[in-house]
Amino acid sequence: MKFIFPQNYTFKNKIFGFIDYSVAIINIIWIIIVGGLLHICIQDLNIKVIIFILFCFPVFLLSISGIHGENIIYIFIYMFKFFIRQKLFFYGKTNMYR
Repeated sequence: MKFIFPQNYTFKNKIFGFIDYSVAIINIIWIIIVGGLLHICIQDLNIKVIIFILFCFPVFLLSISGIHGENIIYIFIYMFKFFIRQKLFFYGKTNMYR
């Protein structure tokens, strides 16, 4: 069986077929940071698990589903650029024959 891919098709390697490697590395780093801080600061295991789930599960869900199929890293880059430069540009038609 032969598969024909168009030339403009970009093939992305993914872990388990649905999560990019870069996003998986970001998730692992986030889990290590949150887990380390919880291990240092909190002694009760029940509270650690609850706080860990509250901080890590939403990030993991966003990285799997994304927003309209967009990579979560690009979303964070767009948000960061917006917070740096909050400008709104309106482009209107100019009347040539005033």
